[in-house]
Amino acid sequence: MNKPVENLQDDTLALRAALGAFATGVTVVTALAPNGRHIGLTVSSFNVVSLEPPLIVWSLALRSHSLLAFREADRYVVNVLALDQAELSQRFAMPQEDKFANLDLAYGLGGVPLLPGCCAWFECRNEAQYSGGDHLILIGQIERYVRTDKEPLIFHGGRYRTLRDL
Repeated sequence: MNKPVENLQDDTLALRAALGAFATGVTVVTALAPNGRHIGLTVSSFNVVSLEPPLIVWSLALRSHSLLAFREADRYVVNVLALDQAELSQRFAMPQEDKFANLDLAYGLGGVPLLPGCCAWFECRNEAQYSGGDHLILIGQIERYVRTDKEPLIFHGGRYRTLRDL
């Protein structure tokens, strides 16, 4: 018989540390604001929902300055960062006047910016949104995607990591 786990934590910092035990890829989600301005932010809460139809999920903090723009965007792109793009992850994680400055952008469906050098891109239609505590949960339907052979950037335990074959 399994024993119950003892000394369970109930504080937010301990919860955050425990959730950090789950390794994730690192993405930057980009879109166009209603005024046509490029918006983007680093997101690790990205995952697949369904293959038929092709749906993905990610979430955005309700306190995010980009919340209204992403809520209203028709489309967005999930840019899956490559191993050599930790600086890009940091750039889009911090508030800045122009996060897209000096980037050699390509443009996808609806003119949404695609970041250069990623290991994959998922161009999505903003399919559905749901309340999820202190976050907005966004479901996107994949309309087009590209995958490269680049190694992905991994985040685990508060640090960037690399993949290692067993």
